[in-house]
Amino acid sequence: MTREIEDKTPETKARWRSWLFGQALPLWSQAGFDDERGLYHERLDWASRPVSMPALRLMVQARQISTFCRAALDGVHEAGAQALNCLDTVQRLYHRADGQPGWVFSIASTDRPAQTKRDLYAHAFILFAYGWAIRYANRPEDRVMARIIAEEIDLIFAASNGGYVDAVPDEGVLRSQNPHMHLLEAYLVVFEATGDSFYLERAKALVELARTRLIDPRSGLLLEFFGPDWHPLKSFGENQVQPGHLFEWSWLLRDYSRLAECTGDEAESLARSSGKLFDAGFASGCDHARCVVLDSITDTHVILERSARIWAQTELLRLLHTGKQTPENAAKAVLFAASFLEQFAPLSLSGGWIDHIDGAGDRLV
Repeated sequence: MTREIEDKTPETKARWRSWLFGQALPLWSQAGFDDERGLYHERLDWASRPVSMPALRLMVQARQISTFCRAALDGVHEAGAQALNCLDTVQRLYHRADGQPGWVFSIASTDRPAQTKRDLYAHAFILFAYGWAIRYANRPEDRVMARIIAEEIDLIFAASNGGYVDAVPDEGVLRSQNPHMHLLEAYLVVFEATGDSFYLERAKALVELARTRLIDPRSGLLLEFFGPDWHPLKSFGENQVQPGHLFEWSWLLRDYSRLAECTGDEAESLARSSGKLFDAGFASGCDHARCVVLDSITDTHVILERSARIWAQTELLRLLHTGKQTPENAAKAVLFAASFLEQFAPLSLSGGWIDHIDGAGDRLV
């Protein structure tokens, strides 16, 4: 079994590089970019044609900008100038587009605001995009805007009992871990790009929130949803846990420790927390027969959904390829990487991908 896995490793690596660098990145910087508006399309059909959308969301633009800045920085695909131009267009169209602090959620085909709510998840991603733009091009205006975004996030979303509300207007019934996770990710990227402790201090507060509120001491699992008082939304055994987010937090806790240059007891504690999240997700949140990360489990490790989304697979693969390289992890990395290509990015899609599959491996819309 081990010999067979090792023999497939070069082939799997070659297919991954071909799909990502030779197909996916060119597809989305070419067919996926609207030259007339200077913005990225939200969706393409299976013939690589743009799908008309009533509105374009800020978070989608931010994700694409950060992706292509990172790709240019890494020297794997040159669309960095396009991404920077798009960032300037996005700032003009989305930032304070209704005269209020922050960024509107989406714009219509007229380039006017479609939804003006302030969404923490979207703000986290536009800050993330500026972080990668700074790392790629280091324009002074991007450093200024990153600071403005962070200050506006505090102004708009800060909750009186720690953390942030999900959106404004706030209905006052729910808090979610997910936007906090992406905000932590953004703070770490901007800190690494600028060296400004302003961002590291905010990252530290989010790490503390995760360890005291988001990670349930009864199960040791990171929960998805909470009440406004930061208590779990449901009774023990009924709360949702997404294994992909266990892997993502595992990575972020490790990355925070690296960037904050943690030592001694603090570094050991963060390493334990990171390791426990990974172990729980890998043991209870994966279908090892199919080699996929499942959508969700409960806080008592019971599988809720056997369906699987593409993003969760990449979170696991990042950890398997960059974490402690035991023989078991190395073998699993190859198996899950090959499974990803077969189930989510088959050659027939020419750089496209399947976002969601059910428990039988069939495509979900």
